[in-house]
Amino acid sequence: MKWLIIIWILLVLNAAGGTKWLCSRSTVCTPENRKLQGEKYRVARFESQRDCRLSCGKYGAVWPMPTGPGISLSHSRVHFDPQEMQFSVEAPSEAATQFLHETRRLFVANLLRECARDCTVASSARIVVLATVISGSLVLDWRTHENYKLAINSTLGNGTVVHIQATTVYGARHAFETLSNLVTGSVTRGLLLVSNVLISDRPCYPHRGLLLDTARHFMPLQHVRRTLDGMAASKMNVLHWHVVDAHSFPLEITRVPQMQLYGAYSSAQTYSRKQVVELMKYARLRGIRIIVEIDGPSHTNSGWQWGPDEGLGELSVCLQRSPWESPCASPPCGQLNPMNDNVYAVLKAIFRQVAEMGAPEETVHMGGDEVQLSCWNSSMQIQEKMLSQGYNLSEKSFLHLWAQFHRRNLLAWDEINRSEHPDIPEPKPVILWSSLLTNPDTIERHLPKERFIIQTWVDPHDSLNRKLLELGYRIIVSNANFWYLDHGFGHAKTMYHNWRTVYEADMPDISEAQLVLGGEVCLWTESVDQNTLESRIWPRAGAAAERLWANPVESTVLIERRFYRYRERLLDRGIQAEAVAPRFCVLNEKLCDDPYFVY
Repeated sequence: MKWLIIIWILLVLNAAGGTKWLCSRSTVCTPENRKLQGEKYRVARFESQRDCRLSCGKYGAVWPMPTGPGISLSHSRVHFDPQEMQFSVEAPSEAATQFLHETRRLFVANLLRECARDCTVASSARIVVLATVISGSLVLDWRTHENYKLAINSTLGNGTVVHIQATTVYGARHAFETLSNLVTGSVTRGLLLVSNVLISDRPCYPHRGLLLDTARHFMPLQHVRRTLDGMAASKMNVLHWHVVDAHSFPLEITRVPQMQLYGAYSSAQTYSRKQVVELMKYARLRGIRIIVEIDGPSHTNSGWQWGPDEGLGELSVCLQRSPWESPCASPPCGQLNPMNDNVYAVLKAIFRQVAEMGAPEETVHMGGDEVQLSCWNSSMQIQEKMLSQGYNLSEKSFLHLWAQFHRRNLLAWDEINRSEHPDIPEPKPVILWSSLLTNPDTIERHLPKERFIIQTWVDPHDSLNRKLLELGYRIIVSNANFWYLDHGFGHAKTMYHNWRTVYEADMPDISEAQLVLGGEVCLWTESVDQNTLESRIWPRAGAAAERLWANPVESTVLIERRFYRYRERLLDRGIQAEAVAPRFCVLNEKLCDDPYFVY
């Protein structure tokens, strides 16, 4: 044991005073005893690769890249104990002040995970963090300001002062996230901080989302919370929770308990109302809104079977239809019955609970994709009621019926919000998936642009985004190839796309860009459960996060080393992000830079 202790001490001393790392002008970090031929190196010497990466290159290790001008990162460091940091926060409301205190707590917890060994430092540098926000509001929507300024100044007399200025608490939260990217563990103990920094930053898009499907496979809440942790580390701000589908209805609806009773995989695989409220609070402290999707009229089987037994008639038609290919997009079959008034009563009860659980400003996603008109046309009950109300059985009539379904639910949503949140005078728009109903040639006859936001899931070469924008519709982009993280696993006709392809997926380039709210990467869970969830999402979702924050023009070759460091940070925080390159390539920068050797 004595010899082991001596060896450990020698290793630590060797690491502390051993080989240093250098940063080249092409932003490569290399051990000083293995300089690369042709590289020109800066004078500064660093104790580790992670130390070098903190300020090597314009953006150092910050992910996603800041968007403001005049970024400045010094090559000197401050050695400190994170538990010795001092904080002072200033906000115009008690709620905003409390939010900042919670943000500080989460920030320090993340710093503690950066410590390579012991976090304590006998003579820690003095670091004071001063955070100020202008607004006392906690509203988080598409109009919320998420901008911030971060300045670090270190002097011999005053120690190190970190100034954070932001319009809202959410911008301040992002500033703390950036500050954590300017820190790494020392090879001995404690942490290293870039000593002098100037960053001005704001996101390009207000909607930077991740869709998580918890219906095809139930995801325990601890895994959903870790997903939120990964999003916070990436400055993503929307969890699109696809909580129900034809496969299961795990969401407890206290006014309609039959939904969970008939729809959940088991009584243990459910999300209670209380749990959802707590999850939304957890997300908000990390700068994330949760938008709940209640899919319909398609994708409705489990949870909707009980209508006849309760005297409410058929709530969903085409149930258990086999073969399923004609009346359904995928099994199990089921499509809500738009001619049954009880369907709207049940949906109104569900929407009311969604409104009660969420923040006053929050909206809802109403699904709306993959409706099969042939399903409705195969129901004698629907046919008879349509004919009795003056419809014929043409496609045009079924599209009108489909649009009426969404408009009727929108009226219910408006009524609920007037009752629950009378202080919000402006009616909230709702979100629908792109579909046959959103065809640019007919959408204006069915869905008013002031009330419906369209989430598109088309090939990037499809003209749908451009045409909807030209018509004045707001859109959320979900590239159906590059941003579907489940592709290439279990889907015979899909292809896996690596982080580079995800990163390079362009957003619409059009004069109506202000109508592009942002985008979402999507994880559908046909072939994903809690055991593979994190590696399927991360770090690829982070590549999309930088696209949505900064809309960069840089090639992935220029940013890959920063991305590798981002992935390591996720691992440090307990998120099981998949490997994206051989460890050799991560440690030996530039030696794998070959067009035929790209991961």
